[in-house]
Amino acid sequence: MTAETLANEHATTPDSDGGYQLQTREQNGNTVTLRDSVEVALSNYFEQLDGAPVTEVYQLVLSEVEAPLLEHVMQYTRNNQTKASTMLGLNRGTLRKKLKQYGLL
Repeated sequence: MTAETLANEHATTPDSDGGYQLQTREQNGNTVTLRDSVEVALSNYFEQLDGAPVTEVYQLVLSEVEAPLLEHVMQYTRNNQTKASTMLGLNRGTLRKKLKQYGLL
């Protein structure tokens, strides 16, 4: 996905606190926040479990979000780890560890 495609399909809009939230536009024109998408995905996930025992849900969700986040931030910063770590609020060493963890380095 190119930066231009990202800019067209994904946007940030001010929330009630004056901050920004991630959102995407669906085919029908509605906008959906990342939070809404995660909420729907989690609802579906737990519904599919149908009471089955499960562990490490936190790690599952984190890995689903963290990997694409790191990938896009690295693209945005043109693989500049110092800029990426600042943008993410992470120590550069922590960023490198996470990039290796997800096969991005």
